[in-house]
Amino acid sequence: MAEEKKFPMTEEGKRQLEEELNTLVTETRAEITERIQIARGFGDLSENSEYQSAKDEQAFTEGRINTVRNMLDNAVIIDSSEVSEDEVAAGKTFTFQELPDEEPETYSIVGGAEADPFEGKISNESPIAEALIGHRVGDVVEVPLPNDATMEVKILSVEPLAG
Repeated sequence: MAEEKKFPMTEEGKRQLEEELNTLVTETRAEITERIQIARGFGDLSENSEYQSAKDEQAFTEGRINTVRNMLDNAVIIDSSEVSEDEVAAGKTFTFQELPDEEPETYSIVGGAEADPFEGKISNESPIAEALIGHRVGDVVEVPLPNDATMEVKILSVEPLAG
């Protein structure tokens, strides 16, 4: 049997997935079941768009429940405590500056399941994270870009994730 994929995540990311699963199982399922019951009362199910919509939502929700359960069952909590304080690693927040003179940017490296670039959380598998992991404050690193170019960045600071 193939080995299950592991899902690196922070404690906070795991907590958020547990909350999502609880909401899906205890609230969303019940709401959808109620919508299906109401839609059944509208008559012919073959031409009942409310019924079909609720069934589609039910299928999507059940798929999401299975996905979240799998992610939680195969979660690996990111522990950066063994890594030097000034070293970029999953589970840390870092600030870098694109050289020669761009504005500093700050990101936290988290597991892919909780990545949200708009919130400053990037996946440990993203190109910038992969390029910077293992480097230290003061290091200048070339980061690959999608168009086969690179950008040069300087690591300004590294700190543990807040939370």
